[in-house]
Amino acid sequence: MSIIQMSEALANKIAAGEVVERPASVVKELVENSIDANSTWIKVDIIEAGLQEIRITDNGDGMSVEDTNKAFLRHATSKIRNETDLFHVKTLGFRGEALASIASVSRLQIKTSQGDKAGTFLSLEGGKVLEEKKSDARQGSEIIVKDLFFNTPARLKYMKSLHTELGHVTDLLNRLALSHPEIRFEATHNGKGLFKTSGTGDLLQVISQIYGMNVAKKMLPIKHNTLDFSIEGYIAKPEVTRASRAYVSTIINGRYIRNVALSQAIIRAYHTLLPIGRSPIVVLVIEMDPILVDVNVHPAKLEVRFSKDRELYQAIEQTIKSKFRKMTLIPEMEQKPNVKKKSFQDTMNFDKEVQKQSSEESLLKQKQDQEVIYESTPPIIEEKHSSFPTKESEVTNNVFPSNKDYDTVSANNKSQTKTDSFTNNTDQSRVPTLYPIGQLQGTYIMAQNENGLYMIDQHAAQERIKYEFFKEKLGRPFNESQELLLPMTFEFSKQEAIFIDQYKEDFEKVGLFFEEFGNQTYVIRSHPNWFPTGFEEEVIREMVDQIINEEKVNVESIREEAAILMSCKRSIKANHYLNQDEMFRLLEDLRKTTDPFTCPHGRPIIVHFSTYELEKMFKRIM
Repeated sequence: MSIIQMSEALANKIAAGEVVERPASVVKELVENSIDANSTWIKVDIIEAGLQEIRITDNGDGMSVEDTNKAFLRHATSKIRNETDLFHVKTLGFRGEALASIASVSRLQIKTSQGDKAGTFLSLEGGKVLEEKKSDARQGSEIIVKDLFFNTPARLKYMKSLHTELGHVTDLLNRLALSHPEIRFEATHNGKGLFKTSGTGDLLQVISQIYGMNVAKKMLPIKHNTLDFSIEGYIAKPEVTRASRAYVSTIINGRYIRNVALSQAIIRAYHTLLPIGRSPIVVLVIEMDPILVDVNVHPAKLEVRFSKDRELYQAIEQTIKSKFRKMTLIPEMEQKPNVKKKSFQDTMNFDKEVQKQSSEESLLKQKQDQEVIYESTPPIIEEKHSSFPTKESEVTNNVFPSNKDYDTVSANNKSQTKTDSFTNNTDQSRVPTLYPIGQLQGTYIMAQNENGLYMIDQHAAQERIKYEFFKEKLGRPFNESQELLLPMTFEFSKQEAIFIDQYKEDFEKVGLFFEEFGNQTYVIRSHPNWFPTGFEEEVIREMVDQIINEEKVNVESIREEAAILMSCKRSIKANHYLNQDEMFRLLEDLRKTTDPFTCPHGRPIIVHFSTYELEKMFKRIM
């Protein structure tokens, strides 16, 4: 097979495969060009998530007639002149591939002017110029991209749903607005308002416009300078978390970038302040000498390399940690906003009535919960002891208590526990019968049998017991919803709102009804009755995050997380002293579980010291 040189049209289509993945890629390249053109106002209008039409309008510098024609040639750029310039890139675009690639897979029109004379109009199809003429002298540029991928139908097969593609566009605009708060952004979809920022240069205001006022109130400013880096931005308090790292935004020299190591440094800075599997909301703006960052490692310029990466990661980590060390991170209770505005007198009367009803319902609910817990699971022991147990019933001199004694204990336990459905009829031989002999520091149960000494983490043990109980209970919930006395109000970002609207039917199938309340605000008036009390908001946000990440509502995984959450919160903690009967009962219930060796978080429950090891430690065996 002989070697030939590809045509310009074919080469541009191949390049488009790297640069133009989806409508959001087109928006990114064109908006970045507008930013590079010193625009202070950029408007994005899209139709059918951008597959039908994308229109970018700005008030930037514009182009001359000559430059307009050259702009659509491959590798045509005004940003770099030689190899040296490649290592001092200060603009978002520089490769000279975007316009040629976009034009090769669409029908494109451009109208641009520098404002001092008549502008230029070009019409292209598949990369070929169809028409050229003069246009009006309005300062700036307007580019219209229609019928994206019209001549590469195979590419259309890889497009997701319109809501998914729209979500990508919205997410991109969020990043661009965070990167450039000094620019006023506007966006519409099918003629309806989608996104808008003020362009005042206030980053916190942009955060508020994207994530909502409640999130913005809990963002902490950070600022730190070194000889090489300038670091500033906002970090969320640890109480504000999401299930995805997508809410961590890093901006280098005005460019939004993805860097796994950089994100990990931010997560490390939070360390144990974050729950397992949760990520913070962070917007980090970093300025550095362009020579320290290589932006020419990714076709879409999303990934970069640093020449002083360790120093940067360390500086970020220490900056965030030092901020938290100075803060009192106790979450404050927030008063829920009323859905309907009332007069002052009505509000007072309403609040009194609500307090009365809430108090009565709370007492009833508490009584019902206690009955369910005591009937179905080992009770949570509430009494506290100020010293180590000293009663005869709690400390026995018998090395191995008689079977009669334990038969009595078992009988008492059976009378308290009416059902053991959560045990799944498991084989108890995986864990031998253990006889408690005491507690260590009110945290670890010391037990023995003919095989030696055992230490059991009482909190981890009850976590496992309750986790399997709640997992089964939540796995077969009644298809009923619980009406709320006071509706729950949620503020979501535009991207989250788009996915909520798209998957509204999926949410309703599992008993969750989102009612629009304007300005990306939703009201929940009822929720499935299997939601754990006190953690309703966390479960709902978990479901929304899951929709964004997986594009489906996986109720089983949500129930799994809820079971873990409930088992942890309702288990006995450290420094909690148990009597002999309570310890024995806990160990017996642990033996009945499916996996009695680790807690739901993976921590070990039991540690064993064999008789041989004990005798060797005391030099009985040499």
